[in-house]
Amino acid sequence: MAFGFAQAFRTFGRLALAGAIGAGLAAGDVGAEQKPPSPGSAKALFAGVSLPTQGPAQPIGFYAKGCMTGAVALPTDGPTWQAMRLSRNRRWGNPAMIALLERFSQDAVKYAGWPGILVGDVAQPRGGPMLNGHSSHQIGLDADIWFTPMPARRMTAQEREDLPFTSMLQKDKFLTVNPKVWTESRARLLMLAASYPEVERIFVNPAIKKKMCDTWTGDRTNLGKLRPIYGHDSHFHIRIKCPPGAAGCTPQAPVASGDGCDKSLAYWFTPAPWAPPKPPKTSAKPPKPPREMMVSDLPKACAAVLDAASVASMQAATYGGPSAASALAAAPAAAPADDDEALPDVGPVPNDKPTIQ
Repeated sequence: MAFGFAQAFRTFGRLALAGAIGAGLAAGDVGAEQKPPSPGSAKALFAGVSLPTQGPAQPIGFYAKGCMTGAVALPTDGPTWQAMRLSRNRRWGNPAMIALLERFSQDAVKYAGWPGILVGDVAQPRGGPMLNGHSSHQIGLDADIWFTPMPARRMTAQEREDLPFTSMLQKDKFLTVNPKVWTESRARLLMLAASYPEVERIFVNPAIKKKMCDTWTGDRTNLGKLRPIYGHDSHFHIRIKCPPGAAGCTPQAPVASGDGCDKSLAYWFTPAPWAPPKPPKTSAKPPKPPREMMVSDLPKACAAVLDAASVASMQAATYGGPSAASALAAAPAAAPADDDEALPDVGPVPNDKPTIQ
């Protein structure tokens, strides 16, 4: 890499500083994310709806400021995927997103040598802002995929709640991928995900982006879709384009040409993205606390989305029909495996800092 990573590490790679930054981000942001929302806030209202609307599927607004109608649920189980953290009720998405996840899971087995994917958060039944964890995922066109491979058996609901995340980073080094955890199959998985024309961006930790820039020897045409951002060290975030005909969907600016292995990536290896906010001047008025997002802050149609009639049941709105929701319910489990938003193009304003998994 010709744009100063070595110098960046010399000036900012001290382990103590890295540890202090990581601890500060986790302590500050996790607490803020977990603060209970006000009863009338958009977070509280959209999180309180358990089923999607009837009618056609439409994403409304922007990835980090919107809602959706006609969502469908990813089945909890498939031959090549398992949905995680089921209690969150966040496996809802636009049909285009859910269809891509199923296709991607099959292609991952066939082309990437991956045993199957573990799917994290997609969206809430009617989209909108979540209680915690994300500023995006609001219109059903975002989905999180774990870097942990799917086990050789169907996990119980409790196991899906308890299975820990596996970070791809070394704990004792600043923004460095752990060679004992990272594998070529994970690199193939990322590039496969980026290969679909409807995929607009894939968010990964800056260290993972650098690893891909340094080591990927295959076709680099889609490498620019991998965008560095805070968090995303134990999962990657797939974002697809507004579906054709979705007039109410606000698209994001296209990714710049090139592979992204340039100054835009080098930025993440400087102090700037990680520095705490500067304290206000003693003579200045203390800043007002950020105001909660209300439904009135979302596109006007989102108020009607909250009030719209629900589908009859989760099974009725599961992608592939009611049979898909229970197709594997009676299947015997295999033997246990032995192993285990306004969003930036590249920064500097993060959508998750860090993402709560």
